[in-house]
Amino acid sequence: MGVRSIFASVAFSLVCCATANREHVFAAQASTAVPVVVELFTSEGCSSCPPADAFLQRLQSMQPIPGARLITLSEHVTYWNHDGWKDPYSSDQLTDRQEVYVSRFGLPSAYTPQFVVDGTDELKLTDEGQVRAVFEKAVKDQRIPVTITSTRIEPVGFGILRGHIDIDGSTTKQPSDIYVAVTLHQANSDVSAGENKGRKLIETEVVLNLEKIGKATPGNVFSRDFEVKLKSKENTANLGLVVVAQAGGTGKIVGAASVEDIGSMQPSTTSDNHR
Repeated sequence: MGVRSIFASVAFSLVCCATANREHVFAAQASTAVPVVVELFTSEGCSSCPPADAFLQRLQSMQPIPGARLITLSEHVTYWNHDGWKDPYSSDQLTDRQEVYVSRFGLPSAYTPQFVVDGTDELKLTDEGQVRAVFEKAVKDQRIPVTITSTRIEPVGFGILRGHIDIDGSTTKQPSDIYVAVTLHQANSDVSAGENKGRKLIETEVVLNLEKIGKATPGNVFSRDFEVKLKSKENTANLGLVVVAQAGGTGKIVGAASVEDIGSMQPSTTSDNHR
């Protein structure tokens, strides 16, 4: 089965699951849904990646996992920047992040496309049962509450995103690193070289900035203002914000929250509950 067929098969299976469990899907969109972070390591220079990009978009838009609210991140790596095409969204930082997963999973090398769920599980898209099992496990895992408030963008330079984060670490037993990611809801690229030469790529939730802003300690509340200097001039209505609490030792994502619209430059609030 080709790469496109594999992604299409798994996507169809998950969509059917969502349709068959319509009431559960609606429940997953409520405030009680468990935030589940899905990272895709990808590249515009990789011909196998566009189907994965489309699959990530379906996960984000259709939310097919009962009881979960999927938070998706498209993270572009640099090692495909050859044959005349440099991925404009690629960064050494995201490449290094994937290398940490490669080490933790005991893989011989990095590859694309690679899906990682909650920092601990790869999705093996050749095995639909494994995909379901990974998401079912993620929904059952305990989360710590993450709340984002007072987000705004100040028009200085390319823009400065400011906000406030509160994380209740009273139930966690290990410290966690706190990351802030700024995402582009939709990115369009006309690729003029490399394996995707001549293709117009449409990508979603592309990570523009990923910064570690602090560490939450067990038994304590993490409460902090933050600011992120945007690296380029983007339509603010197309920008989103994701906050991730990730255990330093295991890499497990123990809490997450997101703001879908930070472009209005008005205070906004979001909170993802936990189980």
